Amino acid sequence: MTHAGFRAIYPGSFDPVTLGHLDLLRRAAALVDQLTVAVLRNTEKTPLFDAEERREMLADVVAEAGLDNVEVTAFDGLLVEFARRRGARVIIRGLRAAGDFEYELQMAHMNRRLDPGLETVFLTPDESVQSISSRLVREIARLGGDIGALVPPAVVPRVIARLGRGTGGA
Repeated sequence: MTHAGFRAIYPGSFDPVTLGHLDLLRRAAALVDQLTVAVLRNTEKTPLFDAEERREMLADVVAEAGLDNVEVTAFDGLLVEFARRRGARVIIRGLRAAGDFEYELQMAHMNRRLDPGLETVFLTPDESVQSISSRLVREIARLGGDIGALVPPAVVPRVIARLGRGTGGA
C-alpha cells in the first residue's frame, strides 16, 4: 500500500498525553507530510484510560494545536505491520534521558530486522518538558498534586475525573 508524501508513525501509550508528547508531536509534524499518532493497545498493561479514550484525548489536543497533517488512531499487534499498512517508512520515538536510549535502540534494531526499510528517528523534547512522563503525571494526580503545567488543558479534567484528585493549577 503506497501513499503520496512522506509518512511517519509516532507510536506510544499516551496514558495520558503530556506536554512532552505534544512537543514531540509538533516537531515530528513539521518534518513529514503526514504523521500518524498511533495509540498502542497493550494487553499486558492496565492503563488509566482505555485506547479509545487516549485516542480521543490526542485527537482533541491535535485539533487544538492546529496540526492538520496529523491523524490519530489506535493499533495493536506489530508496529512494523501497522507502519506497512499505513505506508510509513519512519517511526518517530522520543528520548527524554539517557536511560530511554538503550531500550529505544533495541526496539529500533528489532523493527529494522523485521522490516529493513523502516527507519527510526529519535527526537528529544524541549528542556522545559523533558522531565514529564505519563507515569509521573498519574502519580502526581493520584497524590492530589497540580498537573496543570504537565498536560494539555483538555487533558486535566479527564485525569482529575478518573482519579478523583489532583488540580488543574491556579
